[in-house]
Amino acid sequence: MQRTKLKQVRLEHHMTLEQVAKQIHVSTPFYWQIENGKRGLSYELAVKIANVFSTTPDALFLDELTKD
Repeated sequence: MQRTKLKQVRLEHHMTLEQVAKQIHVSTPFYWQIENGKRGLSYELAVKIANVFSTTPDALFLDELTKD
């Protein structure tokens, strides 16, 4: 399940994978895996990602969890 909203928000903020990864203290490949749905993430990490984009974890991730 690709997290298209997460990628869209990152691009809207004109940020690279590397920039986001550095801000949340993970490797670029690790963040790529999160963004592409290859890796799950903890609530703590979801909060860190949301903080980078000045939003909430629900705004970024809730839609994908409620899809049928």
